Amino acid sequence: MRNIFLISLFLIFSNCSFNLVDDHHGVYFLEKKIKKIQVNTTNKNDLVKIFGEPSTKSSFDNDVWIYIERKITNTHFMGRRDLIVNNVLVLEIDQRGLLAKIEFYDIDDMNKLKIDSDITDVGYNKKSFVYDFLASMRQKINDPLGVRKKRREQGQ
Repeated sequence: MRNIFLISLFLIFSNCSFNLVDDHHGVYFLEKKIKKIQVNTTNKNDLVKIFGEPSTKSSFDNDVWIYIERKITNTHFMGRRDLIVNNVLVLEIDQRGLLAKIEFYDIDDMNKLKIDSDITDVGYNKKSFVYDFLASMRQKINDPLGVRKKRREQGQ
């Protein structure tokens, strides 16, 4: 009995790994790569060559490219995970295709952000026009030919 217990205990601990496992997402070494770019001299092609394609693109007056780097590690052999790196690089590109503005946020900057705790109220209730309209649209989507309505009328 004791041998079975020792063998099972050995198997359990031999399968455990004490090595840290890192999950890395996004652009590696984002903070080091920022040193290779300069405002008004670096163009879109240079940015793609240095960082690759951006995580997110948006276009307003100028193009805004967002690059993200995130690294999570298992700090404890029981599976607890900690966020080590959480970097965001926001690049604004002007109409000529040159870099106009650089904003870099690291994990400390993210912790300083204050999130508004206000709650948005729902702008309709069951007796409003919007609710009636959406309910009728849902009914038409679920039963476009009106077959269910006809069956209910015949059954009654």
